[in-house]
Amino acid sequence: MRKVIGIGETILDILFKNGQPTAAVPGGSVFNGMISLGRLGINVSFISEVGNDKVGDIILDFMKENGVSTQYVSRFPDGKSPVSLAFLNERNDAEYVFYKDAPNQRLDTGYPEVCKDDIVAFGSYFSLNPVLRDKVSEFLSYASQQGAILYYDPNFRSAHKNEALKLAPTIIENLEYADIVRGADQDFMNMYNGMDSIDQIYRNKIGFYCPVFLCTSGEGPISLRTGKLSKEYKVPRLETVSTVGAGDSFNAGIIYGLLEQGIRRDQLNQMDETEWDKIIGHGINFSSNVCMSLNNYISKDFAATYGKNGCQPSFAY
Repeated sequence: MRKVIGIGETILDILFKNGQPTAAVPGGSVFNGMISLGRLGINVSFISEVGNDKVGDIILDFMKENGVSTQYVSRFPDGKSPVSLAFLNERNDAEYVFYKDAPNQRLDTGYPEVCKDDIVAFGSYFSLNPVLRDKVSEFLSYASQQGAILYYDPNFRSAHKNEALKLAPTIIENLEYADIVRGADQDFMNMYNGMDSIDQIYRNKIGFYCPVFLCTSGEGPISLRTGKLSKEYKVPRLETVSTVGAGDSFNAGIIYGLLEQGIRRDQLNQMDETEWDKIIGHGINFSSNVCMSLNNYISKDFAATYGKNGCQPSFAY
């Protein structure tokens, strides 16, 4: 059975609406997608770290409840598990404030076995952080050598915009590892000094390193670029409750679609339009479900019925 392995941060997200806390949920960019996949019964492991505190207990218990292995999550004895405050605006988009107290010893854990055509998800500042970079790079190099599909979501927030030039060599290294790059338009604007043309980003920044590129734009279209295809997909209009985790669960839907369609690493660059239509449909379905609640992942009810409904995407091209 093919496995999915994520590597990234864990955090407790406290959501505020109109200045008042409304929910507290475990989160993290890659983490959110792994929870969605775990709820679907997929074999999922997650490489990360938490503090030896109550927040760490909450996160680990939540992973276990949702079918995500905690075997490769290290607990640092000093420092505290990170917490974020997510302030939802009138459009239910979030502005974040992060609280972190990390120790010097980081990511003190082993790695799961990676086999050919397993899928490894990575990204966010976690994959760029100089303190963690050697260990992250070691694992990505190993996974690539084993023939896994590496799925990279830069999730490059505005807080790191001023570091973009300094981080550029590490970003390029991540693009070289990646078999699929998926980001939001705002990520690439932050990374590339305001560049907002999808074709220019793909042609000048992404395609040379990784030929499979997906870019989402909130309520706007999803753009697909590969060596064979260039296509935009409409997304449904929704009355959102929260957009936190929408992109992460879109990633989970794409990964689910790759598994459901039986796509192997050596097939990625040869996929036709029909295959991509189905896979991106799953991504849209997953992200739409997440926008309907204060959770960062697909609901348990959605997960319980999705496969039984024949896994058919339901969206307009």
